[in-house]
Amino acid sequence: MTFRTLLKTISRRESLPDRAGYLNLLEETITVLEHEDPTIRPTDASGLSGCLVRLKKNIPTILVPDLHGRVGFFMDVLFAQYTPETIVLDALASDSVQILCLGDGFHAEARGKKRWDTAFDEYTHSYKKHQAMDEEMHESLTLMELIMRCKCEFSDNFHFLKGNHENIMNEEGGGNHRFRKFSLEGEMVREYVSQFYGEEFLFTYSIFEKRLPLFAVGANFLASHAEPKRHYSEDELINARMNPDVIYGLTWTNNDEADHNSVQKMLDQYLSSPDTGVYFGGHRPVPDRYLFRAGNRYVQIHNPDGEYTVLITPDRPFNPVTDSVAPGEGGYSAHTS
Repeated sequence: MTFRTLLKTISRRESLPDRAGYLNLLEETITVLEHEDPTIRPTDASGLSGCLVRLKKNIPTILVPDLHGRVGFFMDVLFAQYTPETIVLDALASDSVQILCLGDGFHAEARGKKRWDTAFDEYTHSYKKHQAMDEEMHESLTLMELIMRCKCEFSDNFHFLKGNHENIMNEEGGGNHRFRKFSLEGEMVREYVSQFYGEEFLFTYSIFEKRLPLFAVGANFLASHAEPKRHYSEDELINARMNPDVIYGLTWTNNDEADHNSVQKMLDQYLSSPDTGVYFGGHRPVPDRYLFRAGNRYVQIHNPDGEYTVLITPDRPFNPVTDSVAPGEGGYSAHTS
């Protein structure tokens, strides 16, 4: 089976993923994440790949915002035309493009509110019935299976940053907060996975989450899940797993919570041309394709109701008019040919 066919098969599967196969994939992905090319992910003090990603500076980058179980959106990105002759998946394989996902794979947002209401009733009855929660977990687990497959297949060209929703244990501490929005999503997911997939699965998935990077440096941009709470040194970023303050500050920062000039200070330190660079993030929803903050230096790109990505090339500054791309509406070829 080709990799292309494998992804399509996973995305079209109607049943929940098999526990044993998924657990094997988690362990394989953890190994990849722990031992990446140190020129891309410098090694931290523990000897594992750290939390900073140095993206390749000679190829374009597709930035994918918060996915929240949107399998179709992710597949639209992978199978969109990258050039008139190739799709994005082929471009990843040929080292012609790299993908950076900004985190938040689990938990459907407003589109799933009614389902969360039903699932909460299932949760309060100890999941004696669990159809709504099955549907929710089918989306989230399928999406993350696709993410992990891509990471294992294209480790140098595919990266998924940790967001605040990467907290399957629903833990409080270590840079994480327990999560609830439309319901008790964090606790409901933890209990579901524990009950139907087991504690070993739950623990292993949590290790996968903790091995994800937090911050990326491109040729002319920076990115993390959320706006940086403050300026962070390179050592802090590489060794972020040892510092909950850094994890929190790159995954949970709300609008107007960041220190003054935190974005500009990061641009000044990490980009060779900071005056023309920008810092991308997701986390907080925006009503259109993008929203500028922090003196137009921070660009939020998470629209939960739209499928918008950014294609940023290393040889020129970000242009919000031309570089915001809906992959399901013609793909990227008009921007790359």
